[in-house]
Amino acid sequence: MENLKKQIPDSKFLLTFFSPSGYEIRKDYKGVDWVFYLPLDSKRNAKTFFDIVNPVLAVFVKYDYWYYYLNECKKRKTPLLLVSGIFRKDQPFFKWYGNLHRRMLNCFTHFFVQDKESLQLLQSININNATVAGDTRFDRVSEIAEKFTPIEEIEKFCSSALVLLAGSTWPEDEKLIKDAAANLPYLKIIIAPHEIHKEHIDQLKLIFPDAVLYSQLTAHSSQPATCLIIDNIGMLSKLYHYATIAYVGGGFNKGIHNTLEAAVYGKPVLFGPNYKKFKEAIGLIEYGGGISITSGSELSTILQKFISNKTELESSGKKSFEFVKQNKGATEKILDYIKANRLLTN
Repeated sequence: MENLKKQIPDSKFLLTFFSPSGYEIRKDYKGVDWVFYLPLDSKRNAKTFFDIVNPVLAVFVKYDYWYYYLNECKKRKTPLLLVSGIFRKDQPFFKWYGNLHRRMLNCFTHFFVQDKESLQLLQSININNATVAGDTRFDRVSEIAEKFTPIEEIEKFCSSALVLLAGSTWPEDEKLIKDAAANLPYLKIIIAPHEIHKEHIDQLKLIFPDAVLYSQLTAHSSQPATCLIIDNIGMLSKLYHYATIAYVGGGFNKGIHNTLEAAVYGKPVLFGPNYKKFKEAIGLIEYGGGISITSGSELSTILQKFISNKTELESSGKKSFEFVKQNKGATEKILDYIKANRLLTN
């Protein structure tokens, strides 16, 4: 969106979210003209939405499939792209009972998928308007890292200490980290939980009773602390810069969160066992920058290994950085297609 905005500054951009976790972070985003929740997917809502917005181009991301919105695009002949698409053979699209889901796919003008396996799955159901482009998040995290600016309060908290930065954590992650770090008193911990409502922050303070909240931290604070709890939204992509070792939450819950935000800074990235549906996590493990753990004792062992072996720590971090670097470029491929097909013009 930002690149298109630069190329065609007179165009208007509407960004929508279905879930609060996305909307709350980006509701004040200045890179577009409007940020709204997407109304519930219904025939009436979709028609009203398109009557009001009247888009000349619609872009859906990864695995957002809303039947009535997609169908409305097709009815109105609005160009519709899927970017960073990822498909697996166990999805309904590829099952005998997946006729409704396949009809949704037939609404798209073009698919930009992450890998060759996704392309082949689409081709197996006679969908050939697809290109392997990769994941735009590689480009995004690289841009964020390049524009990094220091956070004074975090710099003072970390000082010269070894730091475990745990991002997007859930209670299962937090208890595990507490157990794993029990024998590592020299390790500072920064926890940026996925949910920051009062009940969860209070729960975190019970698990880490000596922790200080970021909202109570100042750059000139003399309060000694070895654990910092981030009680705001929007800092995480910069915080990973300060990690010695990164831990990404969600792997003991429904699925891990964004590992690339940590990997781009050249950090070893640890996460729980529920990562199989995330291609970037699989790739990060294969490249040597990511490690999946299944217990607190295993996490403790890996932390001690990295802390006692600087060469291995640096090698793993370098592999994380190289993995991100090697997978950049999806944004440019999508922009080239939009330009070549005149999907968005002055």
